[in-house]
Order: sequence, then C-alpha cells, then structure tokens
Amino acid sequence: MNSAPVPALNRSLAPRSAVARDGQPLSYNRAPAKDLAPWIARLYVSSVAAPETHVLSCGVFCENPVLRIRLAGDWLAQSAIGPLASTRGAFLFGPNTRRMPIEVRGSFISAGIAFCPGAVRLLTGMAEGDIVDRLADPALLGLSTQSWLALFDPDAGPEHWCLQIEAALRSLIDRRGAQAPDPVSVWFERASYADPSISVGQCASTNGIDIRRLERVVRRDFGLTPKQVLRRARALDMASHLRGVADAQEAEALMLRYYDQSHLIRDFTALIGLSPGQFAQRPQPLMTLSLETRQQRRLEMLKRLVPGQAPPWFDKVLGLPASQPAGISQTAS
Repeated sequence: MNSAPVPALNRSLAPRSAVARDGQPLSYNRAPAKDLAPWIARLYVSSVAAPETHVLSCGVFCENPVLRIRLAGDWLAQSAIGPLASTRGAFLFGPNTRRMPIEVRGSFISAGIAFCPGAVRLLTGMAEGDIVDRLADPALLGLSTQSWLALFDPDAGPEHWCLQIEAALRSLIDRRGAQAPDPVSVWFERASYADPSISVGQCASTNGIDIRRLERVVRRDFGLTPKQVLRRARALDMASHLRGVADAQEAEALMLRYYDQSHLIRDFTALIGLSPGQFAQRPQPLMTLSLETRQQRRLEMLKRLVPGQAPPWFDKVLGLPASQPAGISQTAS
C-alpha cells in the first residue's frame, strides 16, 4: 500500500478546467511533447467533486491502450474477464472493442496516458491483442503502481502532473530502447480518422499497401482487424457528435457514413450498448471526456487543429470564445 498522501480535489485544477452549462465536469488534456509523440497519443487529468454516496454509472470506449492512474475515488470496471474494483492505483487498459461499463463512487481524480497503436507492444513485448477489453499490471511498462502514484504532488496542478508523467515516460522509453511504431499503423490510424467508411480493400489500394500486410500489421498493433477498427471509428465519431464534442460542420458527413437510420441504430447499439437516442439523452460524463480527448487528437492528426488550439466545439459548448487559451481542453456532457 502506498503511503503517499491522497491528493485533495485540487484547487489548482479548477481554474484550468471548468464545468459545462449542465454542471457536468470537464478535463484537462493535451498532446505530448514532440519527442514522445511516436509512442504517446494524449495526456489527461480529470478531477470531479461529488457527494460521498453518489454513484456515477457510465463507461469508457477508447481505441488505444490507456494507462489510467486513479488518485482518488472508488472505481468498478467491468472488463472482459470480470469486474475489477479499486481506489488509488494504476491500471493499463487495453483497447476497447465496445463500451466498457464503469462505476465511480464519490469524488474522483484520475490522470491518464493514451498510447499510440503498437507502442505497448514495443514497450512491454506484449501484443495489444492480449489486452483488448482487459486491464493489465502497469509494471509491464517498467514502473510499479507505487512509482506511478509517487509522481503526483498533491499541491501541484495538472500541467505539472503531465510534465512528471512525460519525464517518467521519456526515461522508460530510453531504458527500453523502444523503436517507434510501424509507419503502417501510424498511417492507418490517420486513415481511420479521415474516412472510416472506406473499405479495407480501397484503403490498401489507395495507399499502395498489400491488403494482407495491412491486415497483419493492424491486427498486431491495434488488436483488431482493419474492418473492426474502421467500424469502431465510425461509431466513436457519431458518439462524439451526439455528445456535442465534434466539429458541427461534419454532422451531415458523419450521418452519411451509415446506409440508413436502421444501420446507424444497429451498429451504434452493438458497440455503445445504447441506442443513439438513449446515448444523447442520458448523462455520459466519462464517455464525453474520453470522446472529446479523442476528437481533439483526431483533428490535430488531420491538420485541422493546431496542438494547443481550442477545438471548434469549445465556444458552442461553453458559450466562450474559440480563442480561449488552450492546451486546456474543455468538454461538456
């Protein structure tokens, strides 16, 4: 058991995040330092105040492996191998094939690192496919749970925490002598963000890649087949639109990725566990936080958003100018 003090709901976090118009919490998230970008997709810090007896029933749905460091709060995750409960601790979440139900009791603080496709294999020797929809020991990355928890000064703010995480990751990558992920995986992730309605055959042909090689590399580094990755990306873009954390100019294009309304409902429900209408109407704070983080990375990868620039939904969601200094990503549910 780690003896480090449990961070209070940090006052220094409050001015760097916010609450949405409906009172739901927002998080701080940003791109990693450039030297870490081949391996690290995103860093985030979330801090939410709630009554001790309040139980938040929601879920997460992430494309990439995520190291989640839980600094406060009682968590229960329903993984593919059964429920896992924890308070303070660190867990390596594998990529999700569908929404993973999660409950949180009371106030919570969480920090996280989303890894690029293939990075976990290069850092641990363990294939992404081995942890799909599962949770793994963070010590596989080279640092114990206690070491990850020790990075967080209770009196520091979210950016200091992110810098501490980056320093630990930089040292870890250097010690492991990790190579950068396969360029095919880098390219396919970008392709899935650009147009997930494209067929796998078209995708391979357009970019001059043998389809068998594409399937082999994607299955290895994403833990899923190319078709599954594209289907998931399509659902996550639609979910982002329904939660108000997508570029409104894309709304019609996102709808046209589905043949008709029944196709949308069937596909969305299979992956999210709720119909589009239910998903839009029910509070989804944890899902919204992860969706906004994904959408910001997506727009940056597609060169439609400069790292640190406020996302296009920012002023619409919060009623604030889009020129608000960013690096502070703010999400409404």
